[in-house]
Amino acid sequence: MDAQGRGRADNIDPADQWVLNPNTGEYELRLPDSGPQSTVPRPRRAASRGARADQVPRARTAPGRETRDVPGREIPPQRRRRGVPKAPEPGRRGRRPAKKSKAKKAVMWTGGTMALVLVAAGTAGYFYLKHLEGNVTTTDVGDAGSSSFKKDEAFNILLIGTDKRTGEGNDGYGDKGSLGHADTTILLHVSKDRTNATALSIPRDLIVDIPDCETTQEDGSKEIIPGLQGVRFNRSLGESGRDAGCTMRTVKENTGISVDHFMMADFNAVKTLTTAVDGVDVCVEHAVNDPKSKLSLPEGESTVEGEEALAFVRTRHAWGNQGDLDRIKVQQQFLASLMRKMSSSDTLTSPSKLVKLAEAATKALTVDTGIGKVSTLKDVALELKKVPTKNISFATIPVKDNPAETVKATVVVDETAAPEVFDAIKNDVSFTEVKQKKEQEKAAVAARLKGTKADPSEVRVRVLNGGAEDYSAQAQLLWLQTEAGVTKSENAGNADAEQAKTTLEYAPDQADQARRLADLMGLSGSAMKPGKSVTNSQGLPTMTLTLGEDFKGAGVSLTAPTKAPDVKKTTADKVECAS
Repeated sequence: MDAQGRGRADNIDPADQWVLNPNTGEYELRLPDSGPQSTVPRPRRAASRGARADQVPRARTAPGRETRDVPGREIPPQRRRRGVPKAPEPGRRGRRPAKKSKAKKAVMWTGGTMALVLVAAGTAGYFYLKHLEGNVTTTDVGDAGSSSFKKDEAFNILLIGTDKRTGEGNDGYGDKGSLGHADTTILLHVSKDRTNATALSIPRDLIVDIPDCETTQEDGSKEIIPGLQGVRFNRSLGESGRDAGCTMRTVKENTGISVDHFMMADFNAVKTLTTAVDGVDVCVEHAVNDPKSKLSLPEGESTVEGEEALAFVRTRHAWGNQGDLDRIKVQQQFLASLMRKMSSSDTLTSPSKLVKLAEAATKALTVDTGIGKVSTLKDVALELKKVPTKNISFATIPVKDNPAETVKATVVVDETAAPEVFDAIKNDVSFTEVKQKKEQEKAAVAARLKGTKADPSEVRVRVLNGGAEDYSAQAQLLWLQTEAGVTKSENAGNADAEQAKTTLEYAPDQADQARRLADLMGLSGSAMKPGKSVTNSQGLPTMTLTLGEDFKGAGVSLTAPTKAPDVKKTTADKVECAS
């Protein structure tokens, strides 16, 4: 609100009229001389382009019904649509029309995720969320991700920041004319019980194999882009028309971790988000003066926003060995600080700041069609908001210098340390010490493994392939019959749908058989699904073993890790200084 208009009812910004009711914990609209209003924001209507200022739409109370003007009742003035000029009122400054964002195909910067989370949960208004959805661009990634969002399951979201140049002032960043490479990529895993999350950074210079990728063209047709062998990870996006689905497939190909959804943004998101929250606090161990990025900071703590914030996360020459791995650590510290700022009471209790944050995040946002609808975005936001910042861990894929290079410029996966990290994420293991929410359920799951075990010759089971490699069901059947002594087994072909984890469903009177098979295969209690038996080809009741994507091969134990590996990591609640 302009200072000259302060105190006048007709000059109050609607965003400033939403106040937090301490009794209900929700925002309420407070108009002059009025009591509490509905907690759901009503849509702001504006005169259509070219309409006269005196042609004001009538207020609508419900679909199809209009209210009549009430004599003596003062109706707050309509807010004019951005871009429609209006002469300044006497004693009030004129406002410059805001430019509409042109980043229709921008990609989601990591901080924008939490912005959307906090704004969606804070305002909780259907109509405003619908407006935010109109800001968002979606990409159809086909079967690279999930077609829907499940609130009761663990999920993985790929957060991508690209080096695409959009807007003014970005000439010094990225490749000129590029569609945008995967410059900064974080795989965010959110646990099933929402007690913890892991943000795993993927170096842009990591050497990977990029698989063939099916993309959807603007006319709806499909095109398969050939894969590449032994190239930088950042080429999985932008080059040759590769979309975010190609990056998702590349992550799955090289880590074994399935990605459910993605969120992307470009450089401008950093500038707009940090400006929306009035800056982000950062800390440096030594004074920084980098002529390449034009970043200049004194030793100790500073607050950066806009262009300076972008320089902070983009520069490599100010940190450590001036490489991408050192830059990743700084970006993780920056993101943790941004999360703390957006979670602070100063942000959450300011309706106007939340609105600015929402607009900034969604205008830079591109997501997959599986989470592109307003109801789904709201669900994702509320689920992410449940995770405490102290249990959000930041780590980087364990890597080592590329042995094929004389001058070290790229890295490769550390085959001794990385598999443990990947397995921990795939098995929903926390990288921080957390108290489980459902201790009783956890104990019940563990109890499924306790008790008598039937002789292998008495175990009757049919095997289905539900996401493992081709011919895995037959290979496992052969192992069961010839190596494990489970002769009463048969191959039942493919399951109706693919699944991430291997499961064993059995009837109550088959529990001793289930425990024996679990012991032979290294199945966890969570993989055992008490249910019902089915009839096999001989008409006898049998258990159902469905091999999931986690199946490692015939006879290979499926015992999942119960503790995350000891890797270098930080958590979102800690303040650290870049060096």
